Amino acid sequence: MQAYLKASAFFDFNDAGIQAFSQSTIEQGMSDVEKAVVLYYAVRDDIIYNPYTFDPAACGFKASVCLLQGQSYCVPKAILLGALCRLNGIPARLGLADVRNHLSSPGLVEWLKSDVFVMHGYIELFLAGKWVKATPAFDAKLCAHMKVAPLEFNGCDDSIFHEHNGEGARHMEYLTEYGTFEDVPLELIVDSVAQAYPHLRDAFKK
Repeated sequence: MQAYLKASAFFDFNDAGIQAFSQSTIEQGMSDVEKAVVLYYAVRDDIIYNPYTFDPAACGFKASVCLLQGQSYCVPKAILLGALCRLNGIPARLGLADVRNHLSSPGLVEWLKSDVFVMHGYIELFLAGKWVKATPAFDAKLCAHMKVAPLEFNGCDDSIFHEHNGEGARHMEYLTEYGTFEDVPLELIVDSVAQAYPHLRDAFKK
């Protein structure tokens, strides 16, 4: 379990900005579950979801960079939540999956030439004796625009994308699960993205 509590080049919770963010969010006397919940909502809504920020360079996956930018996509947002939880003594590991977003914006589908998002990232946290999934990707404002209820997280149950939106339309479909990782598998992520979207290969070169 100690492996999921360590700082790394990506889970860089020794960064002063991450420590300050944690201190401004966590209140004294909180349980681990309470800490995880408030950190989840802080990352979900304070860091705006923006898939166009994808950067194949290693620095693009650092928790501190995600926090500094104030906007990012699912993988760095998950890493940031993981780093904040590790800082507070909560084991965290990165999960990856391919998903199909049936409600994706036309502009994003045109950019990717697909409604499948490879290497979607979430975080797993060890709380109250078990691993639970948390997905802080879509901020509440974006969810309102998409007419999708924002994902809630109570620290006890998995928080993953809804299969349907509030109007009954298909929303998110999980296609392939790659499991969880102690640290960020940079080569796997970048190579998978480049293979899935070959027309963007030059932009994804390391």
